[in-house]
Amino acid sequence: MDADAAVVIGRGVPCGAEERVAELYWEAFGRKLGAALGPPERGRAFIAGHLHHDRAAVARTPDGDRIVGVAGYRLGGRALTGGGVRDVLRTYGPLRGLPRLALLALLERTPEPGELVMDGIAVDPAHRGAGIGSLLLTEIAAVAAEHGCSRVRLDVIDANPRARALYERHGFSAVRTERTPYLERLMGFGAVTTMHRAVEAQPGHTLEQQP
Repeated sequence: MDADAAVVIGRGVPCGAEERVAELYWEAFGRKLGAALGPPERGRAFIAGHLHHDRAAVARTPDGDRIVGVAGYRLGGRALTGGGVRDVLRTYGPLRGLPRLALLALLERTPEPGELVMDGIAVDPAHRGAGIGSLLLTEIAAVAAEHGCSRVRLDVIDANPRARALYERHGFSAVRTERTPYLERLMGFGAVTTMHRAVEAQPGHTLEQQP
């Protein structure tokens, strides 16, 4: 399948597509997120209800009716997936919410100056293998350059070697690996590798500041 003909790449989550984006994210990352935001129905609803719409690149079918891929990122203090302490406690209650907050804190990644952090790529299973992930990565690199970033950073778990291979094909290099055996049974992965890709910042653009 020719990805350029099969999808249209854009920026931002369209209004009304929140549940679809949450569905894609949960399908891709539900094993990792389940302990913190599950059960699935509640987790998807939480994600859909706390999105930052301007923190994603999306792939849509040519008619625009359906999102088939999404890549979220963190920049300027905001990521695609939002929701703070009060939101978690309101949704899950104080007793169940507090341990969930501790798990979410383990997944938190704060950008360094001049850095855009990717949350990950989620592609509809029926559209995988068509190059959509590559198109989304290219768009994210363009976003980083336009905001004055010098690099893109992401974390990939050891349970997802296909994702790591994709990132390596697009110029990402591993810089460190953190062993997380305490999370293997709970979240399904025993190590996290941080990867960097350099980008050339565009003249005249400045990095968004933390609020």
